[in-house]
Amino acid sequence: MEDEILGKAYDGRLMRRLLAYLRPYRGQAIVALVATIAASALALVQPYLMKVAIDRYIAQGDLAGLNTIAVLFLLVLVGSLAFEYVQTFIMQMIGQRIMFDMRMQIYGHLQRLDLRFYDRNPVGRLMTRVTTDVDVLNDLFTSGVIAVFDDVFTLAGIMVVLLVMNWKLALVSFSVLPLIVLVTQWFRRNVRDSYRTVRVWIARINAYLQENISGMSTVQLFRREAQNYARFDEIDRGHRDANVASIFYYAVFYPAIEVVGALAASLIIWYGGGRVIQGALTLGSLVAFIQYSSRFYRPISDMSEKFNLLQAAMASSERIFALLDTRVVVENPAAPRQAAGGSGHIVFDHVWFAYRGEDWVLRDVSFEVAPGERVAIVGATGAGKSTIVNLLLRFYDVGRGRILVDGVDIREMELDALRRLFSLVLQDVQLFSGTIASNIRLGNTDITDAQVRSAADAVHAGRFIDRLPQGFDTAVAERGATLSVGQKQLLSFARALAFAPQILVLDEATSSVDTETELLIRDALRVLMGGRTTVAIAHRLSTIQDMDKILVLHKGEVRESGSHQQLLAARGIYYRLYQLQYRDQELRAVARTDAR
Repeated sequence: MEDEILGKAYDGRLMRRLLAYLRPYRGQAIVALVATIAASALALVQPYLMKVAIDRYIAQGDLAGLNTIAVLFLLVLVGSLAFEYVQTFIMQMIGQRIMFDMRMQIYGHLQRLDLRFYDRNPVGRLMTRVTTDVDVLNDLFTSGVIAVFDDVFTLAGIMVVLLVMNWKLALVSFSVLPLIVLVTQWFRRNVRDSYRTVRVWIARINAYLQENISGMSTVQLFRREAQNYARFDEIDRGHRDANVASIFYYAVFYPAIEVVGALAASLIIWYGGGRVIQGALTLGSLVAFIQYSSRFYRPISDMSEKFNLLQAAMASSERIFALLDTRVVVENPAAPRQAAGGSGHIVFDHVWFAYRGEDWVLRDVSFEVAPGERVAIVGATGAGKSTIVNLLLRFYDVGRGRILVDGVDIREMELDALRRLFSLVLQDVQLFSGTIASNIRLGNTDITDAQVRSAADAVHAGRFIDRLPQGFDTAVAERGATLSVGQKQLLSFARALAFAPQILVLDEATSSVDTETELLIRDALRVLMGGRTTVAIAHRLSTIQDMDKILVLHKGEVRESGSHQQLLAARGIYYRLYQLQYRDQELRAVARTDAR
């Protein structure tokens, strides 16, 4: 769905929400508004001073009076410059602060949204909200909200001055206004549609780039460079053509305004010149009329441009507020409860869960993990193993039933308090830009350097870290690109150990490492799991044979439970899984022997 398509060109409800961001800076905004009006007033004085200079002093040959007018004109210019500087500086500063406030609000909201939201929204689109859309709103506040008063005041002021000076000549100069209205309406209508099309293509570019740059290894492995290049060429071409189309409307509109302005000046010279010859109008008044006329149409073109700016702001604000209005499904309870004892006792009590509707991934799942017990969960792909982890950490909420940790329903616990009980080690390790030490500590200043070193040594990560150029201070590239898969996995174990959790969750934590590294990790796991409740998701049954209990999931249900030997003796699902993997290993061993 192209959520960039809007329903209204202007929405008062959205504008009121936008202006709320201006409220903390209303004092500065008032100063900017006063400066804007003052600058506009001084700009209106300049043509009138020219009229006075011509009629009173140049015509009379009064050089002293002309000098006075020249000094006044210079003072007006300096004052206008000063007021414009104040207005520009303040509004740019306010715009930057509002942009900062809005980005922090959006990012904070993104951190609270549950994983279901991220399953349904491309990362590239979300990045567009935080970057490009906020930039557009910055333009509204710096160049639109206050500056529009300048245009309105200038237009009203010029109309009043012209009518007071000579109402007949004023009506002649206003006779071209219908043409201005027609040209402006044509421009607004077409630019609005053109702008929306440009925004759609920008969102597509961001989403496509994010997806393909993140998956560049897959693109290169399967030799899709040419196809992806052609697809990006198509998207980029669409964006270019949309911008070219908008350029056409600008290229017609501004010259058209200039032509209409020149037509108005011609009418003023034709009618006003005749009045000067007849002695019914002074030459200074005619010159002033021509200058006011040239200034009269500039605010009209500026306001048309600000309409485009307003259109952009409505588009961006609608998307931003739609994001901010997205309800946080997984949130803290109104009256949170604390788990007593902190022993790590886990109970799944008749849990049902579906990602969509009633397409149940888990069906009436019940099991118990005693404090300090080590439990493995196995099953075929899609059986619901990782879903159990997501529910336990409350990334999603259960559809039916409940999950208890130390006797408390996890929906009644504060999220911070709940997740502080766990350390999670995933198959795909997420590393962040920073250093080795900062990726182990993850911003927790309570974890000392000595604890970081101790955790790394315990999982045998200290060996490769000490070989790095700066040791624990070595910079980590984006997504840990400079580290091997095994090294990243060891760092994830060090991270889990450093946080000293009560409950350890392993999601196929050893599946991506070589045999030698796996042996090191198994040794570290014995230390890590000692005295801690452990829940391990595993595909390779050889890694969980010494667990206290093994749960076998099949089509979202717990079909079997027991130790490794008990499940083998039962000759059920686990036995068949084990036989399949055992035969697999035998076939691979025979193949290696034959190859030798």
